[in-house]
Amino acid sequence: MMNHLLSIIIFVPLAGAALVALLFAVPMGKKARDDAARFIALLGSAIPFAGGMYLWLAFNGAPGAPMQYSERATWIGGMGIEYFVAVDGISVSMVILSTLISFIATIGSMPWWKRKDEHHDPSHPHFSEVKVPGYMAMLLLLQTGMSGTFAAQDMFLFFVFWEVMLLPMYFLIGIWGGPRKEYAAIKFFLFTLAGSVLLLLAIIALHYQSGDAELIAKLAASNPEAHGQLVARRVLVMQDGAWGYLLGDGHFVRRTFDMVVLAKLGQAGLFDLVGPFLFGVTFAKLMWVFMFLAFAVKVPMVPFHTWLPDAHVEAPTPISVILAGILLKMGIYGMLRFNWAMLPAATVSFATPVAVFGVVNIVYAAMVCLAQRDLKKLIAYSSVSHMGFSMLGMAAMTEAGISGAVLNLFTHGLISPMLFLIVGVIYDRAHHRDIDGFGGLAKVVPEYSAVMGLAFFASLGLPGLAGFVSEFLVLNGSFRELPWHTALAATSVIVTAAYYLWTIQRMFLGSLNQKYSHLPDLNWRERFTLYPLGALVIVFGFYPNVMLSLINNDLYRLLRMMKGVA
Repeated sequence: MMNHLLSIIIFVPLAGAALVALLFAVPMGKKARDDAARFIALLGSAIPFAGGMYLWLAFNGAPGAPMQYSERATWIGGMGIEYFVAVDGISVSMVILSTLISFIATIGSMPWWKRKDEHHDPSHPHFSEVKVPGYMAMLLLLQTGMSGTFAAQDMFLFFVFWEVMLLPMYFLIGIWGGPRKEYAAIKFFLFTLAGSVLLLLAIIALHYQSGDAELIAKLAASNPEAHGQLVARRVLVMQDGAWGYLLGDGHFVRRTFDMVVLAKLGQAGLFDLVGPFLFGVTFAKLMWVFMFLAFAVKVPMVPFHTWLPDAHVEAPTPISVILAGILLKMGIYGMLRFNWAMLPAATVSFATPVAVFGVVNIVYAAMVCLAQRDLKKLIAYSSVSHMGFSMLGMAAMTEAGISGAVLNLFTHGLISPMLFLIVGVIYDRAHHRDIDGFGGLAKVVPEYSAVMGLAFFASLGLPGLAGFVSEFLVLNGSFRELPWHTALAATSVIVTAAYYLWTIQRMFLGSLNQKYSHLPDLNWRERFTLYPLGALVIVFGFYPNVMLSLINNDLYRLLRMMKGVA
């Protein structure tokens, strides 16, 4: 069964979504159907979570380890498209994170539909019948898309999973969201779809160039050593007088979607040999820009970030948890997997602009947080700021920088869901998120206040908590290569501390707002979602090597390759 671990992680939620849909074919009452949908969703998230924990324990992060838990089968043989999933150090942390946060978000979803202030159209004749099963089916489908995106090693398969995420997220915001849910959902959809168009064009172009006979001949003439290594490793294969590639079943194709093979071609310099492509811009640089913009929308990178605060504010709390904890990480992951791995020479030439965009994200979003009165919007903008650290660390191209960049994806993936869950707790009780509308809450809800303080201090980078380790690695690794960028980014630490401490002061200190004198503290469901995340935030603060030992060797190998083409 462990040979199919990734397929289990990916497709068990999809099977759960299908079972939820089939509930409508079974004669049962609404309450029984709703309870069955809840149970299926919980089980459909728990099984991948168990698989993710096994992957964490069993993954071999030793130097030179190949792709692990690989599964491949020919899908569309004539086009060289395969079902090819596997994990390495670049993707393993993200697969683990997606199973963990999905499971917590599912638990967090359990009482959500019981709220009396749901924002939906009660005139819809069938809404009350489908709202629980529909929500659970969309949540499970979203989990399949997320895990599949991180595990896919075929570009076509990657794009399919990338798009699978789009529709359930659109419906989860657009149907179960807040008062401006339609606006937020459409904005999210259009921004993401625009990026997907650019990504699709780049995928098709790279696939086409991989089978260009003249280009391969040019590589053999200009860099015979690199061409010889591709042939010796059977990345390139000659058959019937033509160069091509072998699928997992041995079938010969002229062009490939294999991301591992395309990375080796790009590292050998194949795509850099395509001459001026458009307005004097080389093919490699143009494709790099297409893919970078596609992933920048997902990060989200300023100025493509405006969809995120609207989506977060209108989304149900569990969907905000997934959005911040996992979906934002896909932009950085895509840059590493496509831009950095497949077009390393172009990446080196664009390193400084990437660093600039990273610093803009860090500083601008932190400053915007100071002006927020809506607690959820403040947390949303803080996510934009923290993703800038990953961009800065990647652009520095040092061992500490790139380790910190990827570790930041994981640590922020623990901290930001915790923050959004905390926002959901107070909103369920007070039915608003206005920071200035509270005061003195520490006297009434001390446990809630302590958990929020832990999450805030982790996010602002307090030593001993997970957020500090990743940001320190980024700043330490970036300073040597980008001293002025790093110095400017470091100023955000002060701003971040300011907006978090000011929020604590307004919400928890001072005179008690008597309106909330009988506010209930955390319940056991809320503890079950918040305490594990809080414990992991502390563990990774003191012992980050638990994750660094899995990711570092593959990241360092990618870095050495990029420095070789610089």
